[in-house]
Amino acid sequence: MDHVNIFEFLFPQGIFDLTIRILIILLEIALVLAAVMAHVAYATYFERKTIGHMQVRLGPNRVGWRGLLQPIADFVKLFFKEDIIPERADKPIFYVAPIISIFAGMSTLAVMPFFQGFAIANINIGLLYVLAMSSLGAYGVVMSGWASNSKYSFLGGLRSSAQVISYEIALGLSLVGVIIMAGSLNLADIVKAQEAYPTKAYVIPQFLGFFVFYVAALAETNRTPFDLPEAESELVAGYFTEYSGMRFALFFVAEYLGMIIMSIMGALCFLGGWNGPFAVPYVPFFWLLVKVYAFMFLYYWIRATVPRYRYDQLMGLGWKFLIPLALLNIVITATVKILV
Repeated sequence: MDHVNIFEFLFPQGIFDLTIRILIILLEIALVLAAVMAHVAYATYFERKTIGHMQVRLGPNRVGWRGLLQPIADFVKLFFKEDIIPERADKPIFYVAPIISIFAGMSTLAVMPFFQGFAIANINIGLLYVLAMSSLGAYGVVMSGWASNSKYSFLGGLRSSAQVISYEIALGLSLVGVIIMAGSLNLADIVKAQEAYPTKAYVIPQFLGFFVFYVAALAETNRTPFDLPEAESELVAGYFTEYSGMRFALFFVAEYLGMIIMSIMGALCFLGGWNGPFAVPYVPFFWLLVKVYAFMFLYYWIRATVPRYRYDQLMGLGWKFLIPLALLNIVITATVKILV
């Protein structure tokens, strides 16, 4: 009797297959998290290097060859730093806020297809799930601002809640055109629908939607020119002013994780996902990676060149320009879909 038969003899029928399936899923989760977290660590390094070169500076260059070990040095520094908690803070909410932010981002990765046939959970409402998790992440920011018992944090939290609610609408509406064209909320199906399209990507027919999506993604991730919630020249660091050590690092990781998730979403919904001009053997995610890097570079470029909006300009842009533009895109897409 081999080991498989012994296992089936001891346990009910089918339990072996279920165990193997669970182990495979756990392995997939570990691989995805390891790959994304490595990208988060080095996204900070390449941002500092890129902006350094744009501003005629060297950027990190002391730790390791050309500063390549700087993310590891930063992690060690934050890990051993004292965790200071304000005396009058609401401690349970203060503790849980950064965890909500980072877990909302990590759970989004579960439905992301990274290449043909590979997604941890290939669900039919993947796009809706990503939008829901994106909204949930804002609770961590608002809760941290309220629980810190600091006027800077509180103002940062208030700004973030108003900003995220405003731009979440524009972000969701910008993706409706993609849903109409693909006829599905499943992210893998959306990529497959783009394969059948003449341009192999929705970015050309959906250029209005793509523009609204990218601007809203900048605001959703609190990046320049929409970094009002953590405007360091006005609010010190905004909602996480009172955080230090590893809790501060969790907010930092959540912000860069949000950038990577929005970049993957943009690549999947508008740029044809993992499809490219030619196939790369043994690296099925090659073209998705290239597109995500291009999105990330745009984040850096905009931070280095565009000044911060005033708060009234930020809200006006969202409600008076982006939402009407996204609605116009839906009307045009739906009309063309009916006529063609």
